[in-house]
Amino acid sequence: MDSVNYRPVDQSSAVKPAPHKTVLITGATSGIGLQLAQDYLQQGWHVIACGRDRQRLDALALVELLGASIIVFDISQRDQVQQAAKDLSQLLIQKHCQLDLVILNAGSCEYIDDAKAFDDALFERVIHTNLIAMGYCLGAFLPLMPKGSHIGLMSSSAIYLPFPRAEAYGASKAGVQYLASSLAIDLMQFGIGVSLICPGFVATPLTAKNNFPMPMQVTVEAASRAIRRGLKRGQREIHFPRRFTYLLKLLSFLPAFLWQKMMATNTKPLKDPSL
Repeated sequence: MDSVNYRPVDQSSAVKPAPHKTVLITGATSGIGLQLAQDYLQQGWHVIACGRDRQRLDALALVELLGASIIVFDISQRDQVQQAAKDLSQLLIQKHCQLDLVILNAGSCEYIDDAKAFDDALFERVIHTNLIAMGYCLGAFLPLMPKGSHIGLMSSSAIYLPFPRAEAYGASKAGVQYLASSLAIDLMQFGIGVSLICPGFVATPLTAKNNFPMPMQVTVEAASRAIRRGLKRGQREIHFPRRFTYLLKLLSFLPAFLWQKMMATNTKPLKDPSL
């Protein structure tokens, strides 16, 4: 596993005025996370880009040149997350800034191809990465967040309607939905806002592995715009593209047997090995 490693990127930053606001983004080595990091940097934010894969840190080279800070840790390892929080606390003091926005974007997606031969190890792995690890991050970073700050939790449009083979992924993202809804209530007294982020299909290295049609897919640039706009407005739920997400929400109002049958028609039957 990668050890926790904090690297201040711009050594001359101590003599420069502190940026107006600071955002921490997990899963910033690729896809939506990387695009968000780049876009916030261009808007003048101090970006703290987080990732776990040292070999992919070259993807952050452009981010570094623009003045971001980098913290390397694995969100699925509780001890690493706790150490990252200590490094973050020191960084905030060094930069004379506060943590205005946290976007917990990191996650994974794996599908259960044979429901009868249910892959419980895969199920555990996805739930741990997408939900349990988010709890680790909340436990570590929330104490550092002041009144007026905001959190964005990455879920998925899969929460609106069950998809075939998505037992693990969908369950993890539905858990994030409930987490965000409950957390928003309890953090009101501290003046901390919470947004649930529910993307449709976005063209990223993660979705590039999918072997099925992805209707109304959007670019990472479009996804970043929608997320940043929603977070700026303090939206409780940020979902996009609207044509796709509203369609899923509409279909969810149909009787269960109708949308279940509709979804099942798109699932190729597997031979039962016991027959």
